[in-house]
Amino acid sequence: MKPAGEKLPVAPPMPAAQKSAPSARSGVALRLSPVIGLACGIVAVSTASLLIRFAQQSGANSLAIAALRLSVAALVIAPAAWLRCRDELKRLSRLDLLVGLASGAFLGLHFATWISSLQYTSVASSVVLVTLSPIFVAIGSLLFLKERLPWPAVAGMIVAVAGGIVIALGDRAVGMEGANPVLGNALAVAGALSIAPHFLIGRRLRVRLSLLAYISVVYSAAALVLLVAVAVLRVPLRGFDPQAYLWVVLLALVPQLIGHTSFNWALGYLPATYATIPALGEPIGSTLLAVAVLNEPLTPARALGGALVLSGIALMAVARTRRVSNSSM
Repeated sequence: MKPAGEKLPVAPPMPAAQKSAPSARSGVALRLSPVIGLACGIVAVSTASLLIRFAQQSGANSLAIAALRLSVAALVIAPAAWLRCRDELKRLSRLDLLVGLASGAFLGLHFATWISSLQYTSVASSVVLVTLSPIFVAIGSLLFLKERLPWPAVAGMIVAVAGGIVIALGDRAVGMEGANPVLGNALAVAGALSIAPHFLIGRRLRVRLSLLAYISVVYSAAALVLLVAVAVLRVPLRGFDPQAYLWVVLLALVPQLIGHTSFNWALGYLPATYATIPALGEPIGSTLLAVAVLNEPLTPARALGGALVLSGIALMAVARTRRVSNSSM
């Protein structure tokens, strides 16, 4: 899974030469391919919760899964980032590196808490509650960046919080060994809370770096912080069932790299209104996969609470999109 509620950076507009298709058939292909890319991205990130659950069932510790996931992703990205963004990376100041380390630390905390939540609660509850992150980003922007919240965004926050309460009150049991829905749901909310500083702090670095350079710095920082935490807490990274390592590698490659790369590419060719689809599509896709593959029941409380949370997040996103559009006129 991506950091939930992430404001995905939008690529530059499509060059005019690409917009003017030489034939009707190629024009259709250009219009359809970003939509297909967006759909593929949603499917890819929706597999994250299943892969995590499989790794946990294979004996892997949740903190170890988070550390290995970010480490594999950082190692895969590093060569490409160095070849294509070497000059950008060399220009980084000491302050930039500290910002990247802080942003990566919160990203690592996000993955550690959210992945741990899947050990105790249902996929449906976990992926929906971690989607509450835009609320904490909005509150942080209001407190620290003095960004005003339009009333539709406030209404969206209220609706989303109400949905979270419905899930928390209705999640009595999740039908799995070691279930502790109260703890699991709290960890999912902690995952939503911890990603907010990652976005707020990372803005300083992201505006000056390309996407590839930025994620290479932040993923590397997150991996470093998690590896230090693993060492301090003496969490083993070896000795798991070989299948656990397979699930972790797939977790790094499919949801972390392929999924979010597809999002960032597709959204560069689609209207701004499409930017909310990844945040809303991932919980839905993850829940459907959990029902089909893990046989997790979709209780009325989870369904109602999830609908309220996603509706509230959508309302917040629409309000933000309208505000940005009006300010650019």
